[in-house]
Amino acid sequence: MSPNTVDTIHENWPDFATAERDGEGVYHFALRRNGIDLEHHLRQYFRQKRISFHYFSTFPELQRLSRRYPLSAVLLASRGDFFGELELVHSIRQNIQLSIIPVIAHHPDPPLSTIVAAYQNGVEDFIYGEWIDTLAEVRIRRVIERSERDLSVNPSTRLPGPAMIEQEVTRQLQMDAPFALCYADLDNFKAYNDHYGYAYGDRIIKLCGRIIKDVVFDLCREGFVGHVAGDDFIAVIQHDLIDDVCQWIIKIFDALIPNYYAPEDVARGYIEAVSRRGEMEQFPLLTMSLAVVSTRLRQFTHLGEMSKVLAELKGQAKRQPGSSYFVDRRRA
Repeated sequence: MSPNTVDTIHENWPDFATAERDGEGVYHFALRRNGIDLEHHLRQYFRQKRISFHYFSTFPELQRLSRRYPLSAVLLASRGDFFGELELVHSIRQNIQLSIIPVIAHHPDPPLSTIVAAYQNGVEDFIYGEWIDTLAEVRIRRVIERSERDLSVNPSTRLPGPAMIEQEVTRQLQMDAPFALCYADLDNFKAYNDHYGYAYGDRIIKLCGRIIKDVVFDLCREGFVGHVAGDDFIAVIQHDLIDDVCQWIIKIFDALIPNYYAPEDVARGYIEAVSRRGEMEQFPLLTMSLAVVSTRLRQFTHLGEMSKVLAELKGQAKRQPGSSYFVDRRRA
């Protein structure tokens, strides 16, 4: 990677020590409102929690917000007929990436049919009638807490978990259109986690999730990113974008990872930690290995078949020095 590439990456990504402190304890609300000022109420009673409002009008705008921020909830407020809001809720629930975000609706005086339709379309809560701050606060908090406990979502990265990954890959296979499945994990992560501790290890996991999500959604709008567990991630991308996606993920990761080491460890180029054999060993700075399989080259019927091939490819990627990716070019 050229020095210019490294400089560009650092200029366009935030200072991570500051960014992560700022991200802690923050509720990110995507807000669409029609004639109702919810911000005043929300700021009044979420005094112990920092909140950030992100406004949108259309479904594509909401999609862009979800890719940029870890949205805590979508808030829809209107004094009108609410038909547009109901259509939006339906679209959210049909989108695999947005469906994990809870939706809360508000109308000061809705007909019963609107309340019923809202729940039928998938809102988690409908706040109507007189707005009582303390009651609304409890209801909103409970909705967000339930979402965070949802086993389908990884609580650290807020990315879809194994159940939703299987659902999306199955959907892609049923569409019978070519796509690529990319599997990413870290090399020597256990040693890093043991050396620096769980809190720093969790920061690395969040970093990986953010890099993969940003690159995939920047290059492939219809892509999908999931968090299997630990340092393992899955991405669904277009076949033609395999090289671009993998190369940019690696470039950004390699440019940023030294920020997560002590200066003396960066200078040495390694850390010392206990190996799986119980012996002290030198481990180089973290690198990332990616394995990719494409349905344009091979036929698959379910995720299990693809996972088996990816496991083989991952081993080959890990045998290469530094961060690398390996694509299955075989035809079956």
